[in-house]
Amino acid sequence: MAIAPRPGQALAGIGFLVAATACFAVLDTTVKVVGAVVSVLLAVWFRYAFHAVAVTAVMLPLRGRSLWRTEHPRFQLLRGLLLLSVSGMSFLAVQYMPVGEFTAIVMVTPLAVTLLAALFLGERVKPLRWLLVAGGFAGALLVVRPGAGVVGWAALIPLTLVFLYAWFQILTARMARTEDPMTLHFYTGWVGALVASAALPFVWQAVPDARTLAQLCLVGLMGTVGHFLLILAFQRAPASTLSPFLYTQIGFAMLCGWVVYHHVPGALELAGIALIVVCGASASWLTAREQRLPVDAPEA
Repeated sequence: MAIAPRPGQALAGIGFLVAATACFAVLDTTVKVVGAVVSVLLAVWFRYAFHAVAVTAVMLPLRGRSLWRTEHPRFQLLRGLLLLSVSGMSFLAVQYMPVGEFTAIVMVTPLAVTLLAALFLGERVKPLRWLLVAGGFAGALLVVRPGAGVVGWAALIPLTLVFLYAWFQILTARMARTEDPMTLHFYTGWVGALVASAALPFVWQAVPDARTLAQLCLVGLMGTVGHFLLILAFQRAPASTLSPFLYTQIGFAMLCGWVVYHHVPGALELAGIALIVVCGASASWLTAREQRLPVDAPEA
């Protein structure tokens, strides 16, 4: 039987998660800025190269060979590839749409987890949950408004990465129960860095100035710190407790968009964002409530 986390642990997990969402909002905004100067693939490579080198330089002297010991090397590879795909799509999508609206669409991910669990994991989903999933995706459609020329074909990018990110979150939550967080972090960086390096010669360009270099470093730093905080959060609290607080990233992203680009979403976009938050948070509350109910007989 799973042991419920202590209140202090749950609160720490929430704190780590909120800090992670702030890092991701800064990352996405910086990528949008730097993407006007360098290629998206170069930014992706820099993000993972920074991650890999920083984690190795700090942790290898402390952990030694134990840093790369893992019980699930194939899952480490899969997790790294999933996150690399999500990063590439995210970096591309923010070049075509505001950061706040992009983040709101990505926040449909917890609802996509429900959909994937029903379709591929055989989990039973109650009608109310299906209604919440439909409402969340309806909110995403209000944000992108297909056919209205607001975002255009680029709207397909965040809608696609939602499902990749859902699998990434499921895998992270399960692996965090048995794997060392720094080992997870180590493999995330090196899988992304090595795969991105294979394509780098085709898009390589010199960084034009020190300011752009500093922005690329910030991208790497925010990605590295953000995902480490995410792992720490899932170690201290279950996904059902943490999921409602994922939506704080929308607020951080809208704040960053306003500070850097003076952009405020319109009425329809705000309505769609509100619908995503309400449906997603309600689904998370239902999950937490159901997990508190004595569904299975207690173990002896």
